[in-house]
Amino acid sequence: MARIIVNVMPKPEILDPQGKAIAGAFTRLGEDRFTGVRQGKRFELLVDGQATEEDLAAARELATSTLSNPIIEDVVDVQVQE
Repeated sequence: MARIIVNVMPKPEILDPQGKAIAGAFTRLGEDRFTGVRQGKRFELLVDGQATEEDLAAARELATSTLSNPIIEDVVDVQVQE
């Protein structure tokens, strides 16, 4: 069984309140080495057998049409994880 991983992140110009909340929690915990946090989404699409180029193409299409909002998010990665 193959796994196709799709990673989606907010566009850089979009505010990320969840990332800001996480960064604030880090500060309250005494962790100050990170200068910022952005929270995204990860999807795992399972395929029976080996993932084909057609499977990857379908995953990319779904990533841009369904799994992300192209107005505020970028699909940053679509890859096979064996």
